[in-house]
Amino acid sequence: MTMFMDIRELSEYLKIKTSTLYAWVSQKRIPYIKIGGLIRFRKEEIDPWVESFRKSSEKVIGTLQNRDSREIDSLIERAKGEAYNRNRRETRPKSVLRKENRDGAV
Repeated sequence: MTMFMDIRELSEYLKIKTSTLYAWVSQKRIPYIKIGGLIRFRKEEIDPWVESFRKSSEKVIGTLQNRDSREIDSLIERAKGEAYNRNRRETRPKSVLRKENRDGAV
C-alpha cells in the first residue's frame, strides 16, 4: 500500500525544515507528486532517494581513505597557499596599488 506524506510529515520524518522541502520541490530536487495542487511525497520514493546520498558519500570517504597521506597533505598545503596571502597570511587578495600610490603620497 502506498503511503503519502505531506510537507509537515516529511519534515518530521527527515528532520528537515518545511521551507527547505518547499525549496527542493520548486527546484525538482526531491521526488514528489501534486494532487489537486497539494504536494505529497511517497515514502517508497523518499527512502531510496535518501539512500542515494549515503552511497555517494561512502564512495567519497572510500576514495579519501585510499589516498596516501602525503598526497592529502600536499593538497591541503596547495589549497592554503591559494587561499592565503603569503606575506601576511591573510585571506584578502593583494592590492596591486597600495593606498599611498593611489593617493600620490609616495
